[in-house]
This record gives sequence, structure tokens and C-alpha cells, in this order.
Amino acid sequence: MNTLDFSLLVWFGSLSAGFLGALTGLGGGVVIVPFLSVVCRVDLHYAIGASLVSVIATSSGAASAYVKEGYTNMRLGMFLEIATTFGAIAGAVVAAKISTGAIAIVFGIVLLYSAYLSRKPYSENIDNLPPDPLATRLKLNSTYPTSTGEQSYNVRGVPFGFGLMFIAGVFSGLLGIGSGALKVLAMDQIMHIPFKVSTTTSNFMIGVTAAASAGIYLNRGYIDPGLAMPVMLGVLCGAVLGARVLVRARVQLLRNIFSGVILVLALEMIYKGLTGRL
Repeated sequence: MNTLDFSLLVWFGSLSAGFLGALTGLGGGVVIVPFLSVVCRVDLHYAIGASLVSVIATSSGAASAYVKEGYTNMRLGMFLEIATTFGAIAGAVVAAKISTGAIAIVFGIVLLYSAYLSRKPYSENIDNLPPDPLATRLKLNSTYPTSTGEQSYNVRGVPFGFGLMFIAGVFSGLLGIGSGALKVLAMDQIMHIPFKVSTTTSNFMIGVTAAASAGIYLNRGYIDPGLAMPVMLGVLCGAVLGARVLVRARVQLLRNIFSGVILVLALEMIYKGLTGRL
């Protein structure tokens, strides 16, 4: 395969990853890393480096559209970014000290657990949930648009959610996935935020999280411009398309996409990690 063919393959795969990432809040990296390492035979560390660049592009492409539509809870996102940034730096430091096989297995386990949690039913109707005192004090409660008008919601479990965001940041720096999967699940299941608000706020956050660890990968030489450029361009285009589709998509459809894709990728990554084929 020549350079042009390889670049086109990477671009098309990145386009698909960006579309899915923006649609589900995954951030694209959860598809990019196994795609580059398994399909394109790219070293896992370089795949993670390129993925982090793509995560930043995804956040840039999708976040502005979500903010304009009124879905993103910016105040909540900026608050939770404190935890994810410190976690991302810690994860990037750890990544250099363990093998690619171990990283792949951790990647797969995280995705399997994410697939399991995403299948748990949770209602969008949160009218009866009482306000959380800490969330009220920090002014994290907000509203989002629905077919029947503006719907208010209350943020719950702020301390637990903040702690999970640090762990999500660690996985972002370690795996290059933007940790969108864990962020969405934490906000959806623990903090009881409407799913569409969770996905849009996740996309708003992942760029900052990825940037915190991308600098460390760049310093170690794991970000190749020839690889990162088609990845970034593809993911950015896909993210813009996904952002436009999300506002008309059904929540259950998002959950099905979320669960099915990461389940397949999880099994593939665990298998490759155990057999040493990365």
C-alpha cells in the first residue's frame, strides 16, 4: 500500500470514527486507536498520539454546534475539566512505563464495562429528582431544549462524579480515547443528567482533557504529523456531520450505537493484547 492509499484509508476510517464519536460522546478516539493499531498496523503509542490529536479536533468541531443548540452545560463541563486534566497528565506519564499489550487489555476492559453500563435503562424524565445542595451552590443545574420546550434538570452526585472524572482523565492519557465513554456514563448514570446533555457536555470537555496529555506524547515523539493530519481532518469532518445528526436522533438509538461498537472493539483489543499481535 502506497502513501496515498494509506492516507485515504486513514482519512475514511477517521471520518467514520469522528461521526460516531460526535453522535455518542465517545470522542472518536475509542474507534481510532483500535482502527489504526489493528487495521492499519500502526504502533499503539503512535496510534494513541494521533488519536489524542483527533479528540481535540472532535471537540472543536462538535462543541460549537452543541453550545449553539443549547444542549451543553458549559459551567458543569468547566468544573469537571479540573479533575480530567490532572487525571490525563497522570495517565500519559503511566503510559510510557507499561507495555502496549497491557494498554490494549486495559483498553478492552474499560470498553467492556462501558458497554455493560450503557445498556442499563435510565429515564430522561428527571423532574422528580430533588436539587443537590452542592450542585445548587455551584450553579450547575441548567436546562436543555426538547420538542415541548425548555426542560430543566438538576445535577446529582457531584463529589462522586468529580472523582470519576479524574479516573476518566487517567484513561484518556493512558489510552488516547478522550475518555468520552466514561464521562458520558458518569454524567448519565451517576450525576443523573439527560443523555443528550451528557454527550454534548462530554464533547465540550474532551478537547481540554486530550490536550493535557497530548503535550506529553508530543514531547516523547509519539505524534507523527504524517499520521495525525489525515486522522485529524477525517475526524473533524465526521464530528461536524455527527453534531448535526445528534439534535434529531433518538436517545435509545444513541445507546444502541454506543454499546454495540465499543463491545466489538473491546473484544478485539483484549484478543490482540493477550496474543501480542499489536
